[in-house]
Order: sequence, then C-alpha cells, then structure tokens
Amino acid sequence: MSAPLYNRDILALAVANADYPPLPEARHHISARAPLCGSAIILDLDADESGRVTKVGLHVEACALGQASAALVARHAPGRALGDIRAARDAIAAWFAGEGAMPDWPGFDLLAPARDYPARQGAILLPFDAAIAALENDEVTA
Repeated sequence: MSAPLYNRDILALAVANADYPPLPEARHHISARAPLCGSAIILDLDADESGRVTKVGLHVEACALGQASAALVARHAPGRALGDIRAARDAIAAWFAGEGAMPDWPGFDLLAPARDYPARQGAILLPFDAAIAALENDEVTA
C-alpha cells in the first residue's frame, strides 16, 4: 500500500457532505445500507426530463471513506445520467476486484488506497448504488 487509508484529503471530502444538505423537496428520496460495514445513506435527488441529475442532497452515516465517496457523487453527479453513474459504479467495482484501470470518476484517485481494504469498499460503492436506485426509479415514474 503506497498511501495511507485515511488522510487529510479524505477527511476534507468527508466534511464536504455539509455542502449537500438534505433536499426535502427533491423528487426522489433513497435510503440504502451497505450490509458488510453498516454504512447508511439517505440520498435526495432531482433529475431533469432527460434523466440527468440536477441536484443531490445527502445524509450519510459511514466511515470517512464512505462519506468522501458520497461527497464525490454529490459533487460530480449533476449533469450525468443513469448510464454514466452505472458505468462509473461498475468500473469502480471491477477495479476493486483487480480488473481494469482505475475509474475516471473525478476525485476517485483519493479513494484508491481502499482497494486493499475490501471491508471498506461497500461504503464507497453505496452512494453510487443509491444514485442508481434513484435514477432507476425516475425512469419508472417518468
């Protein structure tokens, strides 16, 4: 392992969740839990008519890595559609499994040390899973 699991950048991202408060007026409210570590997220999400994310709000109860991942999703999901977020999630999961290149989701390089810690990977994938569930729900109701 070349970088510490927790560092100043991870902790800065973790506290950035305060920039994305819950959105009671959002169209979708998704609650999800990572079974292995118990991390939890409530994700509020709005999308436009074409299914692209417009706003994200969060309430996260997770380790600093899970919180950092949630901040990266909230920061970079606006403007993206379901396929974009699903592709990023699948690339992250594959990379964690030792397959493929490091995912190109902005800021993900900060989470790279978690590759050596499978017990933390569910917390990192959780915000992506929640966003996918919200957008899938949007497809059903649109």
